[in-house]
Amino acid sequence: MKIQERMGAGNNRSAAPAQPGVGERLPAPPRERKPALAALAVLLILVGALGATVLVLRAGDRIEVVKVVAPIAAGESPVENKNIRSVLVSDDTGLNFVKWEQRGALSKLKAKSAIPAGSIVVGEMFAKSSGLPAGKASVGLSLKEGQYPSDLKSGDTVAAYPVVSGTSTGKGSASGNGAAAGEPLVASARVNTVAEKSDATVSTGNLNITLLVPQEEVAGLASSASDGKVVIVRVTNDSN
Repeated sequence: MKIQERMGAGNNRSAAPAQPGVGERLPAPPRERKPALAALAVLLILVGALGATVLVLRAGDRIEVVKVVAPIAAGESPVENKNIRSVLVSDDTGLNFVKWEQRGALSKLKAKSAIPAGSIVVGEMFAKSSGLPAGKASVGLSLKEGQYPSDLKSGDTVAAYPVVSGTSTGKGSASGNGAAAGEPLVASARVNTVAEKSDATVSTGNLNITLLVPQEEVAGLASSASDGKVVIVRVTNDSN
């Protein structure tokens, strides 16, 4: 009996789990796998890559077009390095942009109406015709020093007065031939172009300009201009 009891006790001792010794680490529990988080991370990576690809593709669709950087008056032609520059825009707007390589053709066209600075040029802004507004005519003037404001520029609105020799009324601007007096030849005209001064014109002070005037006032202005008896007075310099 004692032998059997001892054997039974020995069997019970061998079936019990072994206890870790001093200094031994307990086994770590198995990590729980989270496939949903892994899938989300992969999805975010794919979305980021797709967004970067779209940006690159859109950047490739940009084209170089003409932008107005200085006001262009009605009937005036764009001039590179004066009132137009190049700018990049998206090519998916459906607008009839004038591409930068087409800017040479613009020099043969005229603005249908005043174009403010900051505008992106589209083909509908210009025409092959004279481009003059209805009821307007273009008149060229050669003015002597004192017959025009020294800072006159394209886009200014001016009035044209006749020069009366020996008269000083305080109206208009004094000139070598006399002073502006009486009713204006043209009450409101638009300065279309102001010619660049050459060495000859700088020495004499002469200035060549082109005005857009009402057709019914052309005859009087042209007659006085042919005699050099016109004084130009600026009414406003609002070139827009």
